[in-house]
Parts: sequence; C-alpha cells; structure tokens
Amino acid sequence: MDEYFGSVALVRLVVQRGLAAIYLLAFVSALNQFPALLGERGLLPIGRYVARTRFSDGPSLFRLGYSDRSFSWVAWTGIALSLAALSGISESGSVWLSAAVWLVLWVLYLSIVNVGQTFYAFGWESMLLEAGFFAIFLGPAALEPSLVPILALRFMLFRVELGAGLIKLRHDECWRKLTCLYFHHETQPLPNALSPTFHRLPKPLLRFGVLVSHFVQLVVPFGLFFPAPVASVAGALIVVHQLWLIVSGNYSWLNWLTIVLGVTAFDDSILGRAIPLELEPMAPRSLPHDIVLYVLGAATLLLGIAPVKNLFSKRQRMNYSYNPLHLVNSYGAFGSVTKVRHEIILEGTLDETPAEDGDWKEYEFRAKPGRVDRRLPQVAPYHLRLDWLMWFLPFGVRTHGDRVLVPGHDRWFLRLVEKLLRADTRTLSLLKTAPFSGPPRFLRARYYRYQFADRETRKLTGAFWTRRLIGDYLPPTDLSDFRLSTLSAD
Repeated sequence: MDEYFGSVALVRLVVQRGLAAIYLLAFVSALNQFPALLGERGLLPIGRYVARTRFSDGPSLFRLGYSDRSFSWVAWTGIALSLAALSGISESGSVWLSAAVWLVLWVLYLSIVNVGQTFYAFGWESMLLEAGFFAIFLGPAALEPSLVPILALRFMLFRVELGAGLIKLRHDECWRKLTCLYFHHETQPLPNALSPTFHRLPKPLLRFGVLVSHFVQLVVPFGLFFPAPVASVAGALIVVHQLWLIVSGNYSWLNWLTIVLGVTAFDDSILGRAIPLELEPMAPRSLPHDIVLYVLGAATLLLGIAPVKNLFSKRQRMNYSYNPLHLVNSYGAFGSVTKVRHEIILEGTLDETPAEDGDWKEYEFRAKPGRVDRRLPQVAPYHLRLDWLMWFLPFGVRTHGDRVLVPGHDRWFLRLVEKLLRADTRTLSLLKTAPFSGPPRFLRARYYRYQFADRETRKLTGAFWTRRLIGDYLPPTDLSDFRLSTLSAD
C-alpha cells in the first residue's frame, strides 16, 4: 500500500497538530459558553436533559453527575491535553502515551457533545469527534505510521464533500440552476467583512462559483482514493475551496477541520515541498499493533455502509450520526439556501409602560447582525453558539400581511428572555453589549428584514445593512405578566 499511496509520516504530524488546534478551540469555546448555555442555571440545564434520557442515548461523563465546577475541570483538562498534542509532547513518547492523550480528548469532548442538546447539534461536532477518534490510532513520531487511520480520515473527507454536494442538488433548485450564490453570502448565518463584496460579484462569476463548488464536491472526492499525484491534486482542490469559504463567511471550525482532513490526501514527497521538515528515524510497528489497525479498518468499512447508502438515497440525511459515539457519520451542509434574511432583535426598556414608541434599546450579540452600522466581524474558527441559534429562529416564522405568526417559541429562547429580564451576569457574558447596567422593566423581540446596504448607502451613511421592521416576534413582556414557560412550543 505504501507504494500506492506513498509515505505519510509528515502527513500524520500535520494532521495531529491541526486536530489538536481545533480541539483547543472547541474546549476554549466550551469553557467560555457551556455553563451559561447548559450549566446548572443555563438556558437548557443538563440536569433536566439527563433525567429524561438514557446513558445509551448519549454516553457522557456528566451522566455520573454534573456541576459547573466539574465541567470546568473537564474543559481545562481538554485544554491542557490539546496543548500537549499541539506542542508535540503527546507524540514524543510511546504509542501508549499518544493513544491515551487522544483517547481522553475524545472522551471529554464526546461527554460535552452528548449532553449539549441543540447548542451542540452542529455537523462539525460529529466531524471533530470522528476525526479525533481516528487520531487515537495515528501513533507517535517515533513509530512508523500506518495508512489505515489516514485512509479512514480520507474516507471521512469523501463523505463530507460528496454528502454536501449531493444534498445541495437534491434540496434546492437554485443549486441546480447555479443561482444560490446570488443569496448565500447575504443570508448565511454570520456574514463577515468580505461577505458583501462576494455578494456583489457579477452574477456570471457567482454562477461559475456554484459550478466550481459542484465540481469540487461531486467529482473531486473520487480522486482521493487514487495514488499520488491524483489524490494530492484532489486534496489541493478541496483545500483551496475551503479557503474560499473561510474568507467569505464565518463557519466555526468546519472549513479548518475539512482542510486538516484534506492534508490526508497528500503524501510526504508532495507535502514536504511546502513543509520541509527532517523527520527522525522511526521504529516498525509490532504485529499486535497492526492487528488492531486492521480491525479498525474493517470496523470503519462496516460502519461506513449506512453512510454510503445514505449518499445515494433520495431521502439523504444531513449531518446524521448512526451511533451515540459519533463514528462514521453522514455529513452535508446548506442543502437549502435562504433567499431572504430575517433577524430577531432583542430590545429592552426601563419605561413603566411598554409603549410602541418608548425608549427601547437593543441588545447586541457578538457576531449576529444587529445595528446596521456595526462592522461585520470575523469570528471563525471560534464558534458562537448562541449567535448561530438566533439565526435559526426566523425559519419558524410565518407572516400574514403585517402580522408575524410564531407557532411557538423555543424553550432556550424563552429562558434567554427570562435571564435578560433578570440581568443574569452569566447570560450577559454571551452578548457583546447590554444597554442597561441592571435589569430592564420590559423586553421584546422584533422581527426585521435585513439586506446588505449598497455601495452608495454605505458611503453616505456608514451602514453595512438596511433593515425594515415587520413586526413583533415576542411582544413586550416582563417577569410579572406570565410564566414564560407557558409560551414554550414543547
């Protein structure tokens, strides 16, 4: 196999460092946000979730008992081990040290994801867990690398890319008409500073961009299983495509993780031209070690049957895990593109009577569009979970004339409203700014139509957006009017 795929010692080193960096981001993000979102007094407290689900539904250390302090230990342990892997300490010793560090990282992050509920229901969580599991078997720097975990990661990359390409063709006509990029940069979850520039590109160029995306995601993945240089060319095209996505929007660590997976398509002779490192001599693997690797390869192929069948299903699932360990999953993203952008804007007032034209002030999120004159930030690869969940809220809204119809409010959103009415400091830490030093008297949520400002408006007013009020997503409310839980859809 080495003659077919080439040497992968340098590839292994780069993949390990890349995965360690993403694990570090994931644990830092969790440390900063998890207690406010899912902690003892969070928006969706873990205790309630664990009480109504089984261990087999999602194995987690937190099912043995949860406290915000125990979570801090888990997060800080994950950060320390990520730094050890990033610096190469974990790969400087025996195979047992390497495997143990990556195994503990996987168990810790699995424990977080499996109780994270809707705040951890993103495809890149399963991607990190699957890639992190295969990293357990990559081995230390002193041991000859095996192609088995490298090829398992290539197989994962194949499913990520092909799954995304197929779900686009099946789920939205604009991908087939090559027009989705007319809307995507404006309506994506968290646009960045360059998103308006991409949105204003000539339409023929945007259609060409969709065509390139189809080629990279529908044709190129099959080249991953050919020998070099074909596989390397396929990997390079995937990496370039991901870099394009990075500069045009904020998608957490999705694109960076895909780039790390793309490195597995190279061999050392090609990757070494970009990273000229001299590697130390390596010891051969033992027979028991190889047996474990062969079992891993066979198990991966067996678990891969369902995801591969899913690729060719008319009812293709997107970002679906077939087991609670998040191993060998189905992937895909942006099967449907939103054509119009709506935003939920939270406002509070200190007025004793919540008049329509009262002194209402906006809460500003860290990256979600709010004030029209606020510069669009670059936050990826960091993941702002509350901002992303706010993007999903308008999808359940219906309008009738000038009326906004909301079938029901998500429980986490109602808890957010309650926390803001109480000026909960931990919840406020998730936001960029709060308009009051204490609790507001009333709070409301308004439903707006947002569009990128054209160049002339931007030049004259400094605004990045224009917006039009449609109505109330949540009418003015305070803590004494009603129990917020009665509004919950579930």
